[in-house]
Amino acid sequence: MPQSDMLIRAATIADAEAIAAIYNPYVADTAVSFEEQPVTADEMATRISGVLQQGLPYLVADVAGEVLGYCYATPWKTRAAYRYSVEVTVYLKPAAQGRGVGYALYQQLFSLLKTAGYHAALGGIVQPNAASVALHEKCGMKQVALLPDIGFKQGQWHSVGYWQLLLSDFQVSEV
Repeated sequence: MPQSDMLIRAATIADAEAIAAIYNPYVADTAVSFEEQPVTADEMATRISGVLQQGLPYLVADVAGEVLGYCYATPWKTRAAYRYSVEVTVYLKPAAQGRGVGYALYQQLFSLLKTAGYHAALGGIVQPNAASVALHEKCGMKQVALLPDIGFKQGQWHSVGYWQLLLSDFQVSEV
């Protein structure tokens, strides 16, 4: 997949079905998401709307009208002191993994967040997940926390690590 064919653009409600189709296998088949029930396209549309109404970015990677992946930011916590911090999330179709799609999405997301005045971006990664750790670290994120056995799914306990990027340190790089 040539990078020149990929468009990183703002997600719309019309993308909800494609985004749900990417996300739901992670819900059903893995511990990557701690949700346990698939998400309908209508629910995903509500979620997309909620992010956009908060003035935060929700992006998709689009090649010839096919959504290969998505990412977005949400407030880290609700207390006022956290207003410059966000949590970031990225999900990809399996065929898009390892092809620069996640990196391109995050580069655009971080650029938008930095321009908007956000200071810190955090990403939670269920452990182990070497591919996700590699992506986050390639984007300049550093591990800042590990919460052992914090979530129970698929009959076992799972740990979650948090990676952080101080956006003041973020430099836009070639995708």
